[in-house]
Amino acid sequence: MLTAFARAFRTPDLRKKLLFTLAIIVVYRVGTHIPIPGVNYKAVQQCVSEAGANQGLFGLVNMFSGGALLQITVFALGIMPYITASIILQLLTVVIPRLEALKKEGQAGTAKITQYTRYLTVALAILQGTGLVATARSGALFNGCSVASSIVPNQAIFTTITMVVCMTAGTCVVMWLGELITDRGIGNGMSILMFISIAATFPSALWAIKKQGTLAGGWIEFGTVILVGLVMVALVVFVEQAQRRIPVQYAKRMIGRRSYGGTSTYIPLKVNQAGVIPVIFASSLLYIPALVAQFAGGNSNWKQWIQNNLTKGDHPLYITLYFLLIVFFAFFYVAISFNPEEVADNMKKYGGFIPGIRAGRPTAEYLSYVLNRITWPGSLYLGLIALVPTMALVGFGATNNFPFGGTSILIIVGVGLETVKQIESQLQQRNYEGFLR
Repeated sequence: MLTAFARAFRTPDLRKKLLFTLAIIVVYRVGTHIPIPGVNYKAVQQCVSEAGANQGLFGLVNMFSGGALLQITVFALGIMPYITASIILQLLTVVIPRLEALKKEGQAGTAKITQYTRYLTVALAILQGTGLVATARSGALFNGCSVASSIVPNQAIFTTITMVVCMTAGTCVVMWLGELITDRGIGNGMSILMFISIAATFPSALWAIKKQGTLAGGWIEFGTVILVGLVMVALVVFVEQAQRRIPVQYAKRMIGRRSYGGTSTYIPLKVNQAGVIPVIFASSLLYIPALVAQFAGGNSNWKQWIQNNLTKGDHPLYITLYFLLIVFFAFFYVAISFNPEEVADNMKKYGGFIPGIRAGRPTAEYLSYVLNRITWPGSLYLGLIALVPTMALVGFGATNNFPFGGTSILIIVGVGLETVKQIESQLQQRNYEGFLR
């Protein structure tokens, strides 16, 4: 494996792509530490270091920004607006006929949808940047911090607009950097930036667990978390690579003197067909009541109930809702991303059939049956993986510093596997050994 990596750096064009990707990553990480104008940087650092800093409510966005959100830097919003815009466009493709027609047009239609995604990303960045500035000005970004109200000392309109413009421009730069990696680097630019953002928070989180530990100077807790993380990575790799292969046979046809078809292939249905999207959907949906309660004035009963039941990760109601929402969104996303009727029609059009199943409607019903059965273990697996931080919180008091959360592990493993495949495919253009013999 190490020999293959060394061979990748010895190949001139692949070495250029790898070095270019590393240079873009360095630029991205530098941008996550540059504070925007109008922010009291010392007050921000004090609030981040205090134990009472509220990272739970903004934890997901802070994780995707590599810790830049709570630092209120130029790249504070990170890749999250682009992810949200991509998911929204993907959902709207099913609803709006115009977008569905663009998707079927091939490369030209995909380029148009990408352009719409960029516009929506800028709009979401303006919206999220305004919300972040308003939250920081009100002192609600860090509940319990003694200097939270002095994070934005100058609350003039011009200062607020400048802060929002800087964060929106930072999001556009992040989007541009991701596209540069896709075009001139090793590919999957947005995914790699997301990978780097999440991985950047691991060292500080692990060291915080070691400092908070009480057994053997914290080393036992540290080793336990590392062991749990390795077991989780192995489990996620195993399930992410698992798939049900449905055999497909193509009829043999004679056109003139040449024969076509007669080949056999398969349809790979992954156990986790929806990926990490159900976890993101469920987390975002559960954040909405907490955000409404946070910005609502007064101290009413409904606000108190939300703060007691829907903002604490170890509350039974929160755990139950989170798990059920993940299962629901897993089925929902699979239903809109994989259309059995369309697959059955395409197979029938090109003379393909599943052995033992008639073409047309019986094939679509069979695919729906298999897909529903295989989505159940995939959705339950997603729910259990996403609840690992809660188990850590209850089990040995890791609180918000537990690094191997469900979303982070799923993204890191998925992006890591995809990046290795990208590099391996380029190596196989020159030799056939690959990474593993």
